[in-house]
Amino acid sequence: MNNQSLMDRRNAAVPRGVASATPLFVKRAKNAEFWDVEDNRYIDFAAGIAVVNTGHNNRAVTQAVTEQIEKFSHTAFQVAGYENYIELAERLNAIAPIDDAKTILMTTGAEALENAVKIARHYTKRSGVIAFHGGFHGRTLLTMGMTGKIAPYKEGFGPFPNDIYHIPFPVPYQGIDTAYSLQQLEKLFKTDIAPSSVAAIVLEPVQGEGGFYAAPNALMEHLRALCDEHGIVLIFDEVQTGFGRTGKTLASEHFDVQPDLITVAKALAGGYPLSGIIGKRDIMDSPAPGGLGGTYGGSPVGCAAALAVLDELESKCLNDRAEAVGSRLHQAFSELKELNPELPIDHIRHKGAMIAFDFVVDGQPEPRHVPPFIKACRSKGLILLPCGQFGNAIRLLPPLTVENHIVEEAIDIMRKALLSLR
Repeated sequence: MNNQSLMDRRNAAVPRGVASATPLFVKRAKNAEFWDVEDNRYIDFAAGIAVVNTGHNNRAVTQAVTEQIEKFSHTAFQVAGYENYIELAERLNAIAPIDDAKTILMTTGAEALENAVKIARHYTKRSGVIAFHGGFHGRTLLTMGMTGKIAPYKEGFGPFPNDIYHIPFPVPYQGIDTAYSLQQLEKLFKTDIAPSSVAAIVLEPVQGEGGFYAAPNALMEHLRALCDEHGIVLIFDEVQTGFGRTGKTLASEHFDVQPDLITVAKALAGGYPLSGIIGKRDIMDSPAPGGLGGTYGGSPVGCAAALAVLDELESKCLNDRAEAVGSRLHQAFSELKELNPELPIDHIRHKGAMIAFDFVVDGQPEPRHVPPFIKACRSKGLILLPCGQFGNAIRLLPPLTVENHIVEEAIDIMRKALLSLR
């Protein structure tokens, strides 16, 4: 068995709409590394798209899941409950920067966003939703409608649900600052939808697919004041930013405001399907019994994994580790650019272990360098992912448990690949 034979089988059996970032098929993985079916070893700086923050095959998570499976794997919480769902909800309520919170558990990030909007609409008795250019919120029709990028997520899949509006997200080097974003929001209120018709404003504290741009605190403060003034529910989408990725258990903690609802998924259960919505009690309790749920929502196996993930975050101080890893990678790219100013990279940035840089030529996005750079890194054993509205950004998502020598090896691979672009 080799990668090509599996790719042939994949192409024959799986629709092409399911894209794969690499032509590889994994046989085993450990912490920040995996080995393909040909026994080639790779450093994984994708982490399952920010899922295995606690590392591949984490011993504590595996043990917790194994113990749960030996008891039972499914009853449906809506039929017969189980304690670890309640325990996880209690811990998430305590962690979230929301006073007097409640939590419902789902399965996927898109499901969490979809239900967060349902809850906001039920609570406000309104339908309008405002999201941001560059944001990514999922692949259901509603969450695709909220996603602020056409290709490849929305192309050919419309029409999307109505009453969804978009405004620019602050990216200063693209000429968009907080003042401009807020100006466009005020324009939206005058031309397309009145604030009194808006149920929710949804945004990522740090955009994921949009390019790893962090929301300015001034934007968050203004949105909070505006939502309070008009009775709008403020939703932070933390599907990619949660559980240590930005150097805080939740990225919401970086800001001086409280959201009304927070959606979580990805790293919550360290590789097992689980998501959730954490929110203010009066908002969360708005829907009547039976109005929310899902057959697999809050799986006991996922809950067991998530409780182990929270223990690992605390016992291994992974928030601090995220900041250390992010700072080291940021430093390495900054030094490389300083020594080689002709390199076509710029706008190096990080929030914890959410690190990115852009390929830029003459001040403009230049995506053509992305494929050869990623391919060169993969040929040397490093897995990376692109992102950004213009497809010109490289995002680094190492597991927070990555060892220092692995970080240095990855830096060396990326340095050589970048220098080869000259």
